[in-house]
Amino acid sequence: MKNLNNLSYILCSINASSTAVAAATRYTSFATCNLLGRRSCSRFNQKQHAAATQLHQTRDTSSSSFSPEGKKKKTTIETIAESLRSNEYKKVLVVSGAGVSVSAGIPDFRSPGSGLYDNLHKYNLPYPEAIFDVEFYKQNPQPFVTLAKEIWPGVNYRPTLTHCFFSLLDKKGVLSRVYTQNIDGLEAVAGVTEERLVECHGHFRESSCTSCGSEFDAKMCQSIIEQGEAPKCNSCGGLVKPEIVFFGEVMPSRFSDLVHYDVASADLVIVLGSSLMVAPVCLIADWELVPDDMQVDSRDRAFEHT
Repeated sequence: MKNLNNLSYILCSINASSTAVAAATRYTSFATCNLLGRRSCSRFNQKQHAAATQLHQTRDTSSSSFSPEGKKKKTTIETIAESLRSNEYKKVLVVSGAGVSVSAGIPDFRSPGSGLYDNLHKYNLPYPEAIFDVEFYKQNPQPFVTLAKEIWPGVNYRPTLTHCFFSLLDKKGVLSRVYTQNIDGLEAVAGVTEERLVECHGHFRESSCTSCGSEFDAKMCQSIIEQGEAPKCNSCGGLVKPEIVFFGEVMPSRFSDLVHYDVASADLVIVLGSSLMVAPVCLIADWELVPDDMQVDSRDRAFEHT
């Protein structure tokens, strides 16, 4: 495509194709940010939820913004795209969810009818998110094995226009980081450099035992899963899985090492393809206002509407 080197063309094209896009700058707050104040998480105590609610109430929820000169202006996808084209933004932080991979053929999680969770009934899961529950995996690994076989990076799917947009931001030198909730690896396949990528929910490049923690050869793990079976540990016989972060498991240290600086230094945050339902990634847009005592080091189940 002749315009693949044009940031504003790609961003507007993504928006035109109905990919969920929201942007937040130092001077504006779009709907994506506002979700935080309307939801609570099962692990949040009352104090934390009250703080999140107060955060929402103090945000300016209009679609207007203020320029660095203090002049009020209308903020749209087009104006954000134009600002990217004119090199106004130097530190772009991207939060990416399952929606960015739908056009690659990978279903998202929560879309009624077509989402992954709606199509797992044949496995009689006690609840949809059980497919990413390590204790359930130990009892019944087949649902996750089936999913992993389907979306193993570089096998069945290729990057989308959105992934190319991430890579282009990187090549243009304005990408601070991509924080992706996805485990399909398409950001890396598209060319986003390792330094600019945080795979919040893990990856398939390594694998280990769910019981004793022993490392397991990733290629062997892939080979076994491609046969529709769950790998077993050579040391203790426990079930092995790729280094995907299941619910309740600790997030990669790379997340906590970088998120504070990345949020503080960003002049533009773009959220794409995410319903912002899983902590702690859903908090990134307002990270500086997250209470210090809020648990943010492990993956938590979906937020519930309050």
